[in-house]
Amino acid sequence: MNWINKIIKAGENIKKAFHKRATKEDIANSDWMSCCKGPRLKIDFENNMWVCPDCNRHHRIKPKQRFDIMFGKNNYEIFKTPIPKDDPLNWTDSKSYKDRLKSARKKTGLDCGMMVVSGTLNNIKVTAVASDFDFLGASMAAAEGEAFLYGIQYAIENQTPFICVSAGGGMRMMESLISLSQMTRTTLAINELKKNNLPYIVCITDPTAGGITASYAMLGDIHIAEPGALIAFAGARVIQGTVKEELPEGFQKSEYVEKTGFVDLIVERKDLSEKIGTLLSILLKKNSAISTEENEITENTQSLSKVAS
Repeated sequence: MNWINKIIKAGENIKKAFHKRATKEDIANSDWMSCCKGPRLKIDFENNMWVCPDCNRHHRIKPKQRFDIMFGKNNYEIFKTPIPKDDPLNWTDSKSYKDRLKSARKKTGLDCGMMVVSGTLNNIKVTAVASDFDFLGASMAAAEGEAFLYGIQYAIENQTPFICVSAGGGMRMMESLISLSQMTRTTLAINELKKNNLPYIVCITDPTAGGITASYAMLGDIHIAEPGALIAFAGARVIQGTVKEELPEGFQKSEYVEKTGFVDLIVERKDLSEKIGTLLSILLKKNSAISTEENEITENTQSLSKVAS
């Protein structure tokens, strides 16, 4: 009767396999992704820049994937940015903040949720930053603030335009006021960039919300958004509960936000590099003309001062 027991045991194992739900890690490590028409091979998305060939949904991608598309595969320099002390407030909820950081670093391979690089677009050297949503929801904390400031400083020292690919749910609660202060720090850094007449272009990706929207993501010279990106400060349910009215369809999506004037352009991922390169060429010529005019005004003022004296 051993053969009967083996068949019964095999049947039970098959039953368990069917009832066992795949974990997020299992799905991430598989060869499949899900979109409008159900499961589809990841290679189909990868070959289309992680955009669904059927519904044109722009799936979230990692900074390295983003820069491979923007500059060409590995055709850019990645910078190692300063990392402040972990868990300055000794935060613990259901899990310690140190453990959360450890898990995020293991999952993403990054020290913080923001990557800073230098590359070339349309023969123009640029400095760029991008956030990784898999790193604690790309929330902003001291380490991300340091990365952003490092990128701005590099751009100023090397006189390059600055590109920010924004994503994230806002400031990181585990760092409290330290996290909130990054809104001020990034804003002041952007002001320094503009004092140097260097273009600042923001590419808003899904999702960009909270304090990120309220600071560096909305301070660009030009704001570009990917199709279908969520762009918000507060959540739709919070707003609806406050105003006691039904919100328009597609509220807080990039297409709606463009109509209200918060976004200048909606650009598909495949066209993004070319579009940014063209805009930078225009902005650099304009800024160069402004600088020349300012120099002429300064020289004329000095000449007049000498004559008057």
